[in-house]
Amino acid sequence: MTAARVNPLRAAAKEARIAVVYLAAFSLFINLLVLTSPIYMMQVYDRVLASGKIETLVMLTIIAGIAVLVLGLLEMVRGQILARLGRWLERKLAPELIATSLRATFHGAAANAQALRDLGLVRAVLAGPTVNTLFDAPWTPIFLAIIWLMHPLLGMLGVASALLLLGLAALNEYLSRRPLKEAGLLAIASVQHADQAVRNVDAFQAMGMLPGFLAGWTRRNEHALALQVAAADRNAVLVGCSKFARIFVQILILGFGAYLVIGGELTSGGMIAASILLGRGLAPVEQAIGAWKQMVAGRDAAGRLNRLFERAPAPPPTMPLPAPSGRLACEQVGFTPRGAERPVLNGVTFALEPGDAVGIIGPSAAGKSTLCKILVGSWRPTQGHARLDGAELFTWPAEQLGPHIGYLPQDVELFGGSVRDNIARLAERPEPEAVIDAAMTAGVHDIILRLPKGYETEIGEGGSHLSGGQRQRIGLARALYRRPKLIVLDEPNASLDAEGEESLLAAMARAKGWGAAVVIVAHHPRILRAVDKLLLLRDGRAELFGPRDAVLARLRPATVAARGDAALPRLGATAGGEGRPITSRGEGRGP
Repeated sequence: MTAARVNPLRAAAKEARIAVVYLAAFSLFINLLVLTSPIYMMQVYDRVLASGKIETLVMLTIIAGIAVLVLGLLEMVRGQILARLGRWLERKLAPELIATSLRATFHGAAANAQALRDLGLVRAVLAGPTVNTLFDAPWTPIFLAIIWLMHPLLGMLGVASALLLLGLAALNEYLSRRPLKEAGLLAIASVQHADQAVRNVDAFQAMGMLPGFLAGWTRRNEHALALQVAAADRNAVLVGCSKFARIFVQILILGFGAYLVIGGELTSGGMIAASILLGRGLAPVEQAIGAWKQMVAGRDAAGRLNRLFERAPAPPPTMPLPAPSGRLACEQVGFTPRGAERPVLNGVTFALEPGDAVGIIGPSAAGKSTLCKILVGSWRPTQGHARLDGAELFTWPAEQLGPHIGYLPQDVELFGGSVRDNIARLAERPEPEAVIDAAMTAGVHDIILRLPKGYETEIGEGGSHLSGGQRQRIGLARALYRRPKLIVLDEPNASLDAEGEESLLAAMARAKGWGAAVVIVAHHPRILRAVDKLLLLRDGRAELFGPRDAVLARLRPATVAARGDAALPRLGATAGGEGRPITSRGEGRGP
């Protein structure tokens, strides 16, 4: 029976219930101690002034001082609990959010770290004073009831003022919710566009793209700012109205109380106490109106986090599988991007045994890089199956499959840290022998030793301190770390010189020697010397698949007859029997 998938945000909310209980308990005592001031006032006016007893005044003052001290301590502890609750929530959800964002990216979502920003917004709301108003608001009816007990007319005035402020809060929600939501989404888009510009700073600088980008970005950002200002203006009007209403009602209740005192229906202490209680009872509503923008931002952020967790849930736990031997099989693999009508891959079928190497060739937009991403389990085929040792690649948990796969994408992305950390795939405790073995296999060991601190050299964010060739060769070493059984290299020689290409060929030979299945996308004929088979992709279909020399012979018979290692021919057409797979001793069956 499959275990139900748990939404981490909801699970965290359930775990936080005990903290909510503690906060509610602290709020109970805090709001009880708030009664200290009105009770003290009533006793001073009604007893001390009437009796003239100094001893009574001293004792009342001491008791009130102790109560207020406890009130302050409880407020301090409540604030500390909220701060720790926010920290706990971020510790618990941040790793889950990063993993979920990666899964969402695999499913076609935009690649960004907005989820962490949303978590920061939620934590800011939890750790700030805004939450206190939610715990204090339920006490408003109780304070109004106490005022009612003092005199029904004062109670009716208090209820009317509370209803007025609640109406203003509801109006604030109605008027500001939509513009704040739209402004938030536009602000997120603006940050994402700015991130893209920063990541492509070289192109922006070289081709003078900054003015045009800034014009478009400013136009979109101005729209977001206009919505924010409109919402802020409405909120400011309502905050002013609520402040006027609260202060005026307190003045009104004092005047009404004085009228009742003159008529002998209320004591002077009761008049002062009613004013204090009404101010305290209405304060949470007024504070909520003032903090409405932050509360709405936190609520929308929590909603986005919940939708993210629902859209890309964590896969259910699976039984660990044995380490793969390197048998790779594609069975009628097809892939259609979300929202697209035409498939990028259509019915690709081939198989590799341990120690085999296949070169994938074809014109641009043939689907070569897409096939690579499917072969390493990053993308799920929309039809067919990609299997390693018989197990579906995409459904094999990444933490189990990852150590057995080496991948070098077209755009080599390194991470801030040392050379050692990058080769060791950011492992917490990397194996020095495995790091050196991978570097030597990739032919980059001597290059690393010439760096200022060798393997401990900091490469900068994204490898900015390295040349393009150095990044690519360190990326190759990372792909070879701990001798994986499936190695996928997408144009690994794009930034390599002749020496680097020879090192790449030697690395492929060694990988085949330890039984790895090697897949390489290449356009240069020199790299194809190391492969046993060739797969020709065109328009997402496998036109030819079989032994290297046989495929090249079909593409350019005359060249292959004249030279043992054929130059890669023009791929505009196939020679002799387009679309028919090549078979040789049972090898290379096409789709």
